Amino acid sequence: MKIKIFGKNIEVTEGIKSAINEKLGKLDKYFTKEVRADVTLSVNRNEQKVEVTIPVKGNIIRAEEISEDMYASIDMVEETIERQLVKYKNKLIDRKKAYRDNFTKDYIDTDYDEEDEDVIKIVRTKSFGIKPMDAEEACVQMELLGHNFFVFLNADTDEVNVVYKRKGGTYGLIEPIFD
Repeated sequence: MKIKIFGKNIEVTEGIKSAINEKLGKLDKYFTKEVRADVTLSVNRNEQKVEVTIPVKGNIIRAEEISEDMYASIDMVEETIERQLVKYKNKLIDRKKAYRDNFTKDYIDTDYDEEDEDVIKIVRTKSFGIKPMDAEEACVQMELLGHNFFVFLNADTDEVNVVYKRKGGTYGLIEPIFD
């Protein structure tokens, strides 16, 4: 696996590079040498944040960890990615060859025991009528409901969209793209 390291508001020292290469190097057992991991380090006041993005065909594996110590954040982000890889192995490794090319044979062939608590379970289903509205009205409705996201029928496009709260009190809009 190739590791690219970027820094925002931080000078990436040799010690930090070494820690990242050592920790994320443990993930080599899962990925082929061609796979790239983008690591972004940032500092904001007392927050030391590490973001790792690993694009593989058909999926993006991503983890973000924040702590008061950059080395602790690096440790935590490696553990998070490893947990994701074990937990979602069967979903990540589609039997199609295109997806398998990014992962090592050992990873593909290993069966991981899924713990009951890690299995995705849908415990509630809601149904509701969707009325056409614009994105701003959907944000107001979301705020009134006290939710972090809201699904609505966009009056301008006649498509189902989602608005969501972002960090910093801003909003995002998700629009579908049909190929």
